[in-house]
Amino acid sequence: MTAAAPLEIGGPSAPPRSNGELVFGEPWESRAFGLAVTLYDAGAFEWALFQAALVAQIAACEREHPPGEAFSYYRCWLGALESVLVDTGMVGPNDIVERATALAARPPGHDHVR
Repeated sequence: MTAAAPLEIGGPSAPPRSNGELVFGEPWESRAFGLAVTLYDAGAFEWALFQAALVAQIAACEREHPPGEAFSYYRCWLGALESVLVDTGMVGPNDIVERATALAARPPGHDHVR
């Protein structure tokens, strides 16, 4: 594959870093990042396709997010991943909404058994 690998990208689609290390504010952010990279590594899509979707998501967020609301790079990342998965036919658009609704309905800490 000739496109830049996920960790070698720059410009508006580059992941946030601090001292050269990736920065994740919440566990879901690292999971979304890892899922996209894993699917790419498995050959599920071309990185250029994902990167174009990410740039489009970032541009839309910059145009449309309400004043005072913090920019979320990984919400854009997740939106790009969802877009690529739907556009390539790996999942249907309703599949994502249904799964997100089911996950949101679970109680906090449901998967953190001691």
